[in-house]
Amino acid sequence: MAKKIKKEVKQNSKDDSRGLAFLATFLSIIGFIIVLLVKRKDKYVMFYAKQSLVVFIAAIIAGAIGWLVFWIPILGWIIRGGLNIIILILWIISWVYALSGKEKETPLIGKFAKNISL
Repeated sequence: MAKKIKKEVKQNSKDDSRGLAFLATFLSIIGFIIVLLVKRKDKYVMFYAKQSLVVFIAAIIAGAIGWLVFWIPILGWIIRGGLNIIILILWIISWVYALSGKEKETPLIGKFAKNISL
C-alpha cells in the first residue's frame, strides 16, 4: 500500500513538472519569470523555462531582422513571413517537448539554453 502511494505521489509530481514546463514554454518570457520565482529548484521545469527564454530571444532577433528586410519589396516580405513561421514552429515544438516528460532541446536554438546559468 505504501509503495502504491509513493508511486502516485511521484507520478503527480512528474505531472506537475510537465504542466509547469508547458506553462513556461507557452507563456514565453512571462512563463520564464513565473518558473524562476516559483520552481527554480525543479531541474525539468527550469530546463524548459530556459528553452522558452531562448525561443523568446530568437523571436526578438527574427522580428528585428524581419523589420529591417520588410522594406525590400517582395523578397523582404517573404523573408519576414518565413522567419515568423519558423519561430511559430519552434514555439509549438517546445510545447510538445515540454509535455513529453523528457528533456529535449528545441531544434536550431535549444543548445543556447545550456549556456544560461541561474
